[in-house]
Amino acid sequence: MPAKRSGDTVPQRRDPVATRKKLLTAARQEFARHGFAGARVDEIAERAGVNKQLVYHYFGDKDALYLAVLEWVYEDIREQERRLNLEGLPPDKAIRRLIEASFDHLAENPDFIVLLNDENRGGARHVRGSTRLEAMHSPLVKSVSHILHEGVRSGMFRKGIDPIQLYISIAGLSYFFFSNTPTLSAIFGKDLSSRTARRARRRHVADLVLQSLRP
Repeated sequence: MPAKRSGDTVPQRRDPVATRKKLLTAARQEFARHGFAGARVDEIAERAGVNKQLVYHYFGDKDALYLAVLEWVYEDIREQERRLNLEGLPPDKAIRRLIEASFDHLAENPDFIVLLNDENRGGARHVRGSTRLEAMHSPLVKSVSHILHEGVRSGMFRKGIDPIQLYISIAGLSYFFFSNTPTLSAIFGKDLSSRTARRARRRHVADLVLQSLRP
């Protein structure tokens, strides 16, 4: 067998997991910047540093790639919530921690709001086609239900709170603040994007929700 020459190159093996992650990261940035309609697959591939054909190889088409990004951003927040270990806390502290974590996640991931706004403008067409999102949310609803039950049992919370309605309220009170910070700042003549304003809003949301749960 002839000896290997020093100038010979060894073909690099493609890492499917790493390549898929690079494409998702690039797609998340592109969709957040331009929306689904304005995003281009060519730009996503270039940003990821891979051949355009790999987008279709791993995801099928632009719609499927967009849904994969949406599932990823939802999984991010669900994973964060799982790490909170809420059911090991007293009910009032569990709800406060959930509120604060949800608020912090929006503060740290502004693209989450942009992507969801874009998907809502499209009538949730991609989300409706997901086979994963409902399953992601079921454990959360179960966890909140358990916390509410324990709160009622201990006398901390009143009866009759719907866990889904509660979570929508928690998300909405923070989501509206971040999605409308520029206009709210202009209307009220103060910088609501400042650290002080965000800290005050975070505390207010937690206090407001917890007060609404009292007997």
